[in-house]
Amino acid sequence: MSEAAIILAAGAGTRMKSKNSKVVHEILGKKLIDWVVDAARSAGIEDLVTVVGHRSDQVIEAVSDRSAIAHQKEMLGTADAVSCAMEAPQLADLHGSVVVLYGDTPLISPDTIRKLLDIRNEKNASCVVLTMRLDDPFGYGRIIREDTFETETATGEVLRIVEQKDASEAEARVCECNSGIYCFDADDLRSALAKIEPNNAQGELYVTDALEIMKSEGKICVAYEAEDPTECLGINSRYQLAEATSVMQTRINRRFMGEGVTMMAPELVWIGPDVKIDRDVVLMPNVWLFGNTSIGEDSIVGPNTRLTDTFIGCGCTIDETVAIEARVDDGASTGPRAYLRPEAHLCEGAKAGTHVEIKKSTIGKGSKVPHLSYIGDTTMGQGVNIGAGSITCNYDGHNKHKTVIGDDTFIGSDTMMVAPVNIGDNVVVGAGSVITKDVPDGALAVARSREKLYDGWVDKHKS
Repeated sequence: MSEAAIILAAGAGTRMKSKNSKVVHEILGKKLIDWVVDAARSAGIEDLVTVVGHRSDQVIEAVSDRSAIAHQKEMLGTADAVSCAMEAPQLADLHGSVVVLYGDTPLISPDTIRKLLDIRNEKNASCVVLTMRLDDPFGYGRIIREDTFETETATGEVLRIVEQKDASEAEARVCECNSGIYCFDADDLRSALAKIEPNNAQGELYVTDALEIMKSEGKICVAYEAEDPTECLGINSRYQLAEATSVMQTRINRRFMGEGVTMMAPELVWIGPDVKIDRDVVLMPNVWLFGNTSIGEDSIVGPNTRLTDTFIGCGCTIDETVAIEARVDDGASTGPRAYLRPEAHLCEGAKAGTHVEIKKSTIGKGSKVPHLSYIGDTTMGQGVNIGAGSITCNYDGHNKHKTVIGDDTFIGSDTMMVAPVNIGDNVVVGAGSVITKDVPDGALAVARSREKLYDGWVDKHKS
């Protein structure tokens, strides 16, 4: 049977107090709407239509490679937004199931979406609504079942959904709430949408009314109560964004700890959804891992480390390090307070130490840049030692130039290597040198002015 999903993402999100669309705000380095799109895809849904309105350019940029787009020209309510999507070419001939999702509910899981689809098929229902039970249901639409006022745990078919502003005193006390997520029979949805009228305090067209219309026509409308109510958490404010981030952080961290990763303080570790971590990795407090970062067995990461799109091998020590699009091979170490910029590559057993910055450079096997140095646009051989305060001067004000350093070379402290320059194998460069010319294999290079002494100068110049 054909299956599709509609993602509603047209709202202004005024409570976010932002110039950006609400759905492009991020949780753990991933946009809210991306979480929803990926959940739908993982549930097996291929046809997606995202409804855009406010700051549509931002939303389209985020999802257009994975979803068709429908424009809601006027903000006339959720039923109008769904109607816009149903008119899209991808859904115009759909005669199966259509799931209605929201771009600001990033915690929804693929398993729950799949469950809604399966229930609708099993029961031949016109609508399955995802519900949640809350201790404080204020602000949410209430689920009114056939037996809602007869028992605290009603299980009957759904009669209607009542919005907070339209609820009676008795209805407002109901704790089973509408998540805003539905699975409809596409044909029954089209029929109901045509009959919805703005008979509510807001004067809007509510998609919730489709369920009541279907029920009045004798069609089957059922509810599925979410096992985890946090899946239904919608984000309308910065505080709710923080709440959702905490929920997702806990989910991800529990999974990794269950797979053999040690976290000394899991509440102080933040891991993005695409990160890969092998067993027996230790994550210290205040660690952020984002993008396509991966960490090999027996590595120790942190404290105070942020890795983005970075590969860490096995048995590495990553201490107080910021790394972006970098690679650290087995047994290498970084930090404390190291900065690895894009295309930094530490080969096996290499070291980038305290206050070291490396950019677009390869540090060879066993080579060391221990402290207070900048290495940029450099290819370094194995067994090299870079003295403190040394710099590859790669930029002439207009262009970047490369430095090449051979195997087993020693660079004395406070050396400036002015690129383009080649320093050979087994070279020794004296401390304080400014190297502007190539140095052949096995040479000693010293490039500094001669020291001069003036005896008695201090006494002569005292005031």
